[in-house]
Amino acid sequence: MIVGTGALGAVLLSRTTTAGNRLVDGILPAQRDALRLESSLLDQETGIRGYLLAKEPELLEPYKRGLVNQRTASEHLSTLLDDDSGVREDLAAVEDAARVWREQFANPALASVDTGAAPPSLQTGKDRFDEVRRRITAQQERLDRIQAEARTTFGDARKQRDHILLAIVVAFLLAAAALAVLLHVGVLRPLAEVRTASRRVADGAFEEEIPLRGPSDLRDLASAVEAMRHRTVAELNLSRRNAERLDRTAAELDAQAVELRRSNAELEQFAYVASHDLQEPLRKVASFCQLLEKRYGDQLDARASQYIAFAVDGAKRMQVLINDLLDFSRVGRVQDARETVPLDDPLDRALRNLAAAVEESGAEIVRPERLPDVVGDPTLLTMLFQNLVGNAVKFRSPDRPARVEVELVEDPGTEPGFAAFAVTDNGIGVPAEFAEKVFVIFQRLHARETYGGTGIGLALCKKIVEHAGGRIGIDTAHEVGTRIVFTLPVATAAPVPVPAQAPTEGTL
Repeated sequence: MIVGTGALGAVLLSRTTTAGNRLVDGILPAQRDALRLESSLLDQETGIRGYLLAKEPELLEPYKRGLVNQRTASEHLSTLLDDDSGVREDLAAVEDAARVWREQFANPALASVDTGAAPPSLQTGKDRFDEVRRRITAQQERLDRIQAEARTTFGDARKQRDHILLAIVVAFLLAAAALAVLLHVGVLRPLAEVRTASRRVADGAFEEEIPLRGPSDLRDLASAVEAMRHRTVAELNLSRRNAERLDRTAAELDAQAVELRRSNAELEQFAYVASHDLQEPLRKVASFCQLLEKRYGDQLDARASQYIAFAVDGAKRMQVLINDLLDFSRVGRVQDARETVPLDDPLDRALRNLAAAVEESGAEIVRPERLPDVVGDPTLLTMLFQNLVGNAVKFRSPDRPARVEVELVEDPGTEPGFAAFAVTDNGIGVPAEFAEKVFVIFQRLHARETYGGTGIGLALCKKIVEHAGGRIGIDTAHEVGTRIVFTLPVATAAPVPVPAQAPTEGTL
């Protein structure tokens, strides 16, 4: 309909424009040129009569000017309304009548003045020019009729255009009203129902179904919303079940927390018993065995003395094992201070505790001029350095002087707010396949007769570092000796620069 009405409107507009253009660009200029043609002929007739009466050459000026204007007006008029044969015929008749007037009167009159002969009859000139006037009058009447017809045609086209345009506007209004009704019934009402149902679902009425009515696009939208409602209901039911499970899990965790507190209390009691009641018999066994060897050693053979030495050594190793187990169990339970610690202080205490072993081994200890402040327990940090440096000294290589380096390192994988440290030695090293195993409690890579110890040291270090929130591991890319890298939380979140190391001799 839009294309049809547009085409009809274009046709009407074209007709109106054509009629207007013909009237303005053709008929009115033709009438104007016809008047100029008439004026030029009148100028010629006036000039000839004046010249015949006064015999003065300047009175011929209107005649000459009229000839020029006649040619100009005729040329213009011939190009206008060239599709109308009547106009062309009228112009030709005027030209012929003017030519006859000039040949039979004007030209002979001019010649008679120049030769002194008798001029032609004035009546003849009047008759011939009256014929010119009749031709001009006929031309003007034709042009007036054409103008009247053109005005009538233009008016009719304009009225027809206005009527049809009004009809088009009315048709558009009716179509718009019908479209509005159809839109309301077919789209807006189903859309309002979908919106209302969706709001109810959004308010919590998940059992409300989304109506599937209206056009296909709206039905697709409603279907998508309905599918979303089904998923929401399913996820809601799942979340409710998860909430119930979480409630049961929370209740179980609460019960386990109670059980854990009870177990911790029993563990603390056990620790007290182990530290006092269990060690007391071990001390007595070791003391009496040593007393037996001292008093009756000369009465015992070599095998008996060896048995007594085994008993004393076993009691002492049991005491060391009990103390290490107590230290391991106290991490995060008894010793749990969270304070800012200058890391140089725990390292100093650890090196003082290891002074005898370091001096005996002749090891070289290399450390930074200053370590950053960290957050942790001073006692646990001392135990951490004491075990790491002590292991480095213990597992030294017999082929080269022992060297242990404590350093602050830059590790791209370090978490924000943490600093990375490394304890590196040039000892016997740890094979890559045992890099994880050495951090398991009681795991040993060497016989007790070769290297002493209980197998708890690195497990204790791992527990201390992880309790502080850091991580610890062996750098398997290190080739000579062992390099253990660990991270600790620094006292400030600002990045910690890596300072230069300053060597410290093993004698401390």
